[in-house]
This record gives sequence, C-alpha cells and structure tokens, in this order.
Amino acid sequence: MPDIKHFDPDATLETVVRLFWQQGMASTGIQDVVNATGINRSSLYSTFGDKQALYRAALRRYLEHRSQPVFRRLAEDARGLPAVTDFFTGLITARCSGEYARWGCMVSNAHAGTENGDPEIRAVLDQHHQQLRDALRAALVTAGERGQLSPGVDPASSADLLALLAYGVNLRSRAGADAGTLTETVKAALAPIGARAA
Repeated sequence: MPDIKHFDPDATLETVVRLFWQQGMASTGIQDVVNATGINRSSLYSTFGDKQALYRAALRRYLEHRSQPVFRRLAEDARGLPAVTDFFTGLITARCSGEYARWGCMVSNAHAGTENGDPEIRAVLDQHHQQLRDALRAALVTAGERGQLSPGVDPASSADLLALLAYGVNLRSRAGADAGTLTETVKAALAPIGARAA
C-alpha cells in the first residue's frame, strides 16, 4: 500500500519557511520544526529529507512565492524609475512593519549565514541575485527609454549597485534600522541616477 500522508506538505513547507526565515537555519533545530508543524520527525524526514534538505526546499519556496513575483512586477512595470522607487518603498515597508517586520529577507539572511557553504543553497542565492539584478536592469532600461536617467548612467552597473542596496536594506532592517533612515539612504542612492528636471 502507498504511504498516506496525514498532513499537507505544501502548508507544512510554508510553516517551515516562516520558521527558518525568522530564526535562521543555524538557530533552528529539527525539534523546532516538529513543534511548529506538529509533525513527527520520521514523517518530516520521509517527506523532505534531513534538516539541510528541508532548508533547501524552504529557500526555494521563498524564492518562488515571495521574491520572483516582486521581480516580475518590477521588470514588467512600464513606469521606469518610479517603479524602482516603489520597489524600494515596498521593500522598506515590508521589512520594517507588519507581520514579517525585522525578519529581513530569507535570502539575504542565508547570504550572511553558514548555510551558504552548501553548493545547492549557493545556487539558489546566485539565482535570486541574478533575477534581482535583471529586474532592476529592465526597469532602468525602461527609465532610459523614457528619458528619466542622468546622462552616462549605465543600467547594468546601476542595477548592480541597487541590488547591493536591496541587500543592505534587508540586513539593516533586521538589525533594527528604522524605515525613515533606510528611506533617506535609498533616496540618496537613487538621486544621481535620475535625470535632473530642466
């Protein structure tokens, strides 16, 4: 007879995402996962594998369900530079208020943790970084086409800079930086990129 699962793996994985996101991989033991999900170790292991495999699955889910939709909206936004500003405004709001305030970004947290030594996790982090850069570059290319960029601004180089700024917002917000300070930093970074009004 096939093994019948008495729990929803998708809902369980979402709970695990939140747990690893908030606490980090190193600070989360398998007993924490058992307590949060209400599922015993043997069922977790048979469905997801060990803690490392469970973390990989959670990180992929975070990328697919949280990061990629935001990146798609940014890349497809026809407004150009206002889309970039709104991306950072939304990022700061999400990191500093609401249900996930002060959790940072699960991907940024992984960059700063020991888990990035795992080649599979590193591949997910690299994929996230490339998609973030590509989305920012697409928005900046649109901004250039709309005459919104300062002369000489290179969309690719500026996208690299802004991607690093996004990681900084994520990490500083987790460390307690307030939304106002982060907003002023973003404004200062974006100011040289935008064309001056005539």
